[in-house]
Amino acid sequence: MTFPAPVSASLGVRCPQCGAEIAPAAVSCPTCHALIHAGQLKSLAEAARTAAARGDVSGQLEAWRVALTLLPPESAQFRTISDRVRTLSRSLSDPSPAPASQPAAGDAKKVWGGGAISAAALLLWKFKAAAIFLLTKGKLLLFGLSKGTTFLSMLAALGVYWTLWGWKFALGFVLSIYIHEMGHVAAMKRFGLAATAPMFIPGFGAFIRMKQHPATAQEEARIGLGGPIWGLAAAGGCFLLYVTTAQPYWAALTHTGAMINLFNLMPVWQLDGDHAFKALNRTERWIATGVTAGMLFVTGEGLLVLVGILAVVQALREAPNAEGDRTALIQFAGLIIALALLMKMPVPGLS
Repeated sequence: MTFPAPVSASLGVRCPQCGAEIAPAAVSCPTCHALIHAGQLKSLAEAARTAAARGDVSGQLEAWRVALTLLPPESAQFRTISDRVRTLSRSLSDPSPAPASQPAAGDAKKVWGGGAISAAALLLWKFKAAAIFLLTKGKLLLFGLSKGTTFLSMLAALGVYWTLWGWKFALGFVLSIYIHEMGHVAAMKRFGLAATAPMFIPGFGAFIRMKQHPATAQEEARIGLGGPIWGLAAAGGCFLLYVTTAQPYWAALTHTGAMINLFNLMPVWQLDGDHAFKALNRTERWIATGVTAGMLFVTGEGLLVLVGILAVVQALREAPNAEGDRTALIQFAGLIIALALLMKMPVPGLS
């Protein structure tokens, strides 16, 4: 998953106010400073107000993010809308769901409260929600398959893996990667971010590209960990099928799916673990490192050595987000525990 610069989308060549010639990518007139997309900005503001009236935070974020691409970055409107996007984003990132009678508030205090029991309950709630989403939101899973680039690149990847492992395992392997990537897409849609559909690179996995930047470190962490959370749900589903059928095929897919997602939790480069660690303060980074070390001791899974070494390196560095992110820590730690345990499961023919 990569985070490129936002895309400007202006098509005009003459200012509608003064008629001065303007650059194709300009959002305001260099002569009279009129906004080129004033009409579209009004429509977006109305769409945001409509979304707010029905309590749709994702809809508000989507409208305001598009508006940002049509405003000069140095303008007061840009700063105002940027602040609004950050506030709305924090309301979705808040780890404590608000009561049904109260809307989620932005800038909520992040406190540990309830200790280990509340943390475990939150983790279970998160993974349960992900599993339910996988079962009930089939339309979103089909979204990527409707895109020609995704479908064709998936077929190319399937062909490569078919020659290595046979069609049956290759199909399960490709679908496991696809579900992981759609977890990122689901998180982006929740935060109103535009992104491409997944693109497969045979032999290297898959990726998506975001057309806008996350507003906060917490938002980036949610998007980064969305893939492994969905990937864990897919691996967990394979595990349940293995328990039910005792077929080695499902055991192999469980082990492989867990390995893919655990690899992505390494906090380095553009991997999902790196996006998560950007939201953690130094104390939280050491806690995440400790959980990784603990699971290495319990399971002996060698991949955790790499995750742990990179986590130590990140923990020794100055954390830019002093506020920290309890939810990102809980999700990261929960993923490390669950995926390591799934990898520990004996796989017929591999163990």
